[in-house]
Amino acid sequence: MSSLSRRNLWSFSVGTLGRDFIYTMVTMFLIVFLTEVLDLDDQTMWWVSGIIVTARLFDAFTDILMGGVVDNTRTRWGAYKPWIAIGVLVSAGCAVALFTDTGLRGPAFVAFFAVAYLLWGLAWTTNDIPYWSLLPALTLDPAQRERLGSTTKIFATVGLFAAVVSVTPVTRALGGGPGAWTAFVAYGAVAMVTFQAVTVIGVREPSLTRPQERTGIRELFAIVIRNDQLVAVAFTMILFITAYTTTTTFGIYFFKYAYRDETMYSPFAAVLGVAQLLGYAVFPTLSRWLGRRRLFGAGIAMSMAGYVVFFLSPMNMVIIGAAGLLLFTANSIIVVLMLVAVSDCIEYGQWRSGRRNGAVTFSLQPFIYKVAGALGSGVVAVTLILTGINSAADADDVTPAGLLGMKVAMMGLPAALIAAAFLVYRRWYRIDNELHARIVAELRSRGQLGRDAEPG
Repeated sequence: MSSLSRRNLWSFSVGTLGRDFIYTMVTMFLIVFLTEVLDLDDQTMWWVSGIIVTARLFDAFTDILMGGVVDNTRTRWGAYKPWIAIGVLVSAGCAVALFTDTGLRGPAFVAFFAVAYLLWGLAWTTNDIPYWSLLPALTLDPAQRERLGSTTKIFATVGLFAAVVSVTPVTRALGGGPGAWTAFVAYGAVAMVTFQAVTVIGVREPSLTRPQERTGIRELFAIVIRNDQLVAVAFTMILFITAYTTTTTFGIYFFKYAYRDETMYSPFAAVLGVAQLLGYAVFPTLSRWLGRRRLFGAGIAMSMAGYVVFFLSPMNMVIIGAAGLLLFTANSIIVVLMLVAVSDCIEYGQWRSGRRNGAVTFSLQPFIYKVAGALGSGVVAVTLILTGINSAADADDVTPAGLLGMKVAMMGLPAALIAAAFLVYRRWYRIDNELHARIVAELRSRGQLGRDAEPG
């Protein structure tokens, strides 16, 4: 098997720090900025909600096309790095624009938002597909992929919770208005470009495969559809990530309108961030001990328990915190399992078809996150409008029925989605370490793996 150098491990992993900061701000806090800072009216928010869902779904399908572009790219810098560099620069600028108060309102604001959001999504795709497609190109060994995946997710979690924990206190310290949010996102955009530069400059890409013919546009979607294991992973992840995204996006609204103390959101998020980091850190050990299928079942069980405790909990931070610990620890386990599963589907697809399409295969991960993000954002935006929370001046203006509606959308719906994810995974996904090892051995015997994938 190919070896994973320390240089590649850390250069690749650190690239997620700024990326996940910006991604969290756009996917979790853009709605907060629009409703709580710009204070857009319900009619504008209906348009914005439709734009977010439509743009994310459209952008999700462009992921597969971008995967084909990456697989067909031949440059002196490799297939991945040029697109990573272009995408990070454009998406960073678009993110700052989305969190800027241009003074526009009504139809003019809707038009500006539609253009800026669509450009951000396309630029993010340009960066995201080659970045994550680079991961399985660095090693074929399942244990090394688990280590690389868990380490990368640790850095991603630091970036994510740097945004979650600091957004409220920092924007308040900067004055609390639109300009404070613009400055906050601008700092994150600089960090995003800086840490992605570490990846582009630091990673040394090995040659895991033999040269092959370019993949035609007509073949791209067939590659995905014919990979039955990839389809199973995709449906599992869409259900799980939609649930997780819906719950986390409601977070700041829960603490403001249900718990009635939004200042507790930051310390609550900090505790959960530590729990998720620990989950990523112990993942390789848990995987060796339990195996992937049993570990997946344990993660789902923890999630379900967390939602039950969260829904029934009084407004007591100890009990709410315990529920959050269950949810976020489980999330770290499931996310790494799905990341490794998508990676293994690359060799599975090559074994079945005779062609290796790593970027196309891995384009399903950002595709999944965008579909899930669109669905989750749609649920949150519609719930805020229908429950009266968007038009409420403060917590006293929200009715008990409105609060119950938010809790059902935040906890009840996600619990049902996670139960469905468990059923899909257990019924249709069958790649384990033994099958993957057999696939790699057969690919090697066919001469379809490169020199850095040889044993020794």
